[in-house]
Amino acid sequence: MKKKLQSTFHSRQHMLSRDFELYYYEDRALSKVDIHIHNYYEFCFFLEGDVQMQIGDEIYPFHFGDILLIPPAIPHRAIIQSNSIPYRRFVLWISQEYLNHLIQFSPAYSYVMQYAEKQNCYQFHTDRVTFNGVQSKLLRLLEEMHSDRFGRDAKITLCAEDLILHINRLVYEQTTPKKTASEHSLYELLLEYIEEHIEEDLSLEKLADEFYVSKYHIAHVFKDNTGLSIHQYITKKRLGLCREAILGKMNISEAYQMFGFGDYSSFYRAFKKEYGISPKDFRDMQIDPSVDKA
Repeated sequence: MKKKLQSTFHSRQHMLSRDFELYYYEDRALSKVDIHIHNYYEFCFFLEGDVQMQIGDEIYPFHFGDILLIPPAIPHRAIIQSNSIPYRRFVLWISQEYLNHLIQFSPAYSYVMQYAEKQNCYQFHTDRVTFNGVQSKLLRLLEEMHSDRFGRDAKITLCAEDLILHINRLVYEQTTPKKTASEHSLYELLLEYIEEHIEEDLSLEKLADEFYVSKYHIAHVFKDNTGLSIHQYITKKRLGLCREAILGKMNISEAYQMFGFGDYSSFYRAFKKEYGISPKDFRDMQIDPSVDKA
């Protein structure tokens, strides 16, 4: 994690911004945190530490990839069990006024807030792959907030709205029962299966066995709906996930293996064809944006 993106922890419990604030904290020694409330929504994205969160009367153990949402006026505090491991997390504050502004465009921006308040459910678990996507969006927003590049304010708005909508979609998909097979077309089922098994073998033969239809029918259905062959679609999907993983500071070799590329050479060729730059050069440009690989 870039040191320039780190914030020094403060005990302030009020927002300075009218809309939202985002912080990345890494602390080894924190004094006891008193239980408190505030008038904005607080998200905590947990990375590391021996920490629990008290929300109301409940104690929530933290695990890597957990997302906690504390709505306004809900008493809460972090409980530091041990300082032997640094307490690393992202903290996002969103004002009620800003949320109301977003709702004017779509109620989808408020799904997780409404769900948490109605169900008294404040903790959402994610796996490593899913959380990596969230972390890359957090880092992108933080980096833009710390930059002075042209169009900074507009880009910050786009990144913030993308992050908030992404979290809402993630929780919606976690908490909403999936449709039965009879409610899906083969194409929709294929999309869902690819999404959930992107790191596995997704050959036409494998898909044909899974859905009990011929591989030629699958190829035809997919081409008609997307204009792409199923192989092209899967490759683009995997490349996008690898790109997000690299943006999230994951090692290149770990990324391409995690998302289903069998070897580095095929990943390298596909990445360069898709983005016009090698994976290593892309990673280096994120470390030092002044590096010109053209």
